[in-house]
Amino acid sequence: MTTALVAGKETGASAEQLAAARRVLMLIAIWGALITVPLWLPLLGGYTALAGRVLVFGLAAMGLNMLLGFTGVMSFGHAAYFGLGAYGAGLTLRYLVHSTPLAMLAGTLLGGLAGTLFGLLIVHRRGVYFAMCTIAFGQLWYYLAYSWNSFTGGFDGLRDFHREAIGFGPLRLDIESGGTTFYFFLLGVFAVGVALMGFLLRSPFGRTLLAIRENERRARFLGIPVEQHIWLSFSISCFFTALAGTLYALLNNFADPLALHYSLSGYFLVMTVIGGMRTFWGPLLGAAVFVVLQDYISSMTVNWMSFIGVIFMAVVLFFPRGLLGARRRGAA
Repeated sequence: MTTALVAGKETGASAEQLAAARRVLMLIAIWGALITVPLWLPLLGGYTALAGRVLVFGLAAMGLNMLLGFTGVMSFGHAAYFGLGAYGAGLTLRYLVHSTPLAMLAGTLLGGLAGTLFGLLIVHRRGVYFAMCTIAFGQLWYYLAYSWNSFTGGFDGLRDFHREAIGFGPLRLDIESGGTTFYFFLLGVFAVGVALMGFLLRSPFGRTLLAIRENERRARFLGIPVEQHIWLSFSISCFFTALAGTLYALLNNFADPLALHYSLSGYFLVMTVIGGMRTFWGPLLGAAVFVVLQDYISSMTVNWMSFIGVIFMAVVLFFPRGLLGARRRGAA
């Protein structure tokens, strides 16, 4: 009996060590690929700005996934906070101060605080009612940006601003010209955002979100303030998505109403599902697949969404856990 218990403990310990080793190898592979993008992407016919778009949309999809995959709450309106982040950064650079860090801070606060306040109004809703409310809220901002020509540029979008170089005392980070320097700036911001997100999800707060996702009624019986945790998850998710929106504005030196449209929320959802919505890195993989295929297929046909739709249906039918979720299940 004692021998069996010892053997069982050793087997459990070895399984945990193997899982930890796999996580370390995955992290090395992911960050190795991201850091070396400027070296190998041109060899495949890509360009650095494409990798920047993957980081931006990957961060936005990972922000959505914190609410959808780790809390179990559906939102169809996260483009609102992405677009508010973009407009907040662009308006700050155009009308207030020529400072990239302050523009990013303003955009992140605008989108995040809008989500925080709106979350208070809908936190008691569930299912389709919650999702429909998020769409309605997002469309309000879309039509405001679309119709306020004198301030937001209307349908033509917000122009006449550009990202500014960042100075650290005698040091100067020139991101105005784009290219490799700007990509590593995006990667640095992405790394900080992902590290903070990972810390939150591995904390007791993150474990509580998983408990709510798995069984909300049981979590409520355990004394967990469910509505408060869902509101916090929604708010934090909006802040991360708004941060991605500020990077989107800096990447393009442009912000347009389509960044607020619910169709972009659908794209975030597609990225999350393709990559694996119950995995941490799945949305980044889904964003890479979506952005690269969009760039490649749209150069050949205007009906690129048809091909994305076929891929999405194939993933839902044959890989319901997403591409990364299917890999993890196979490894287990």
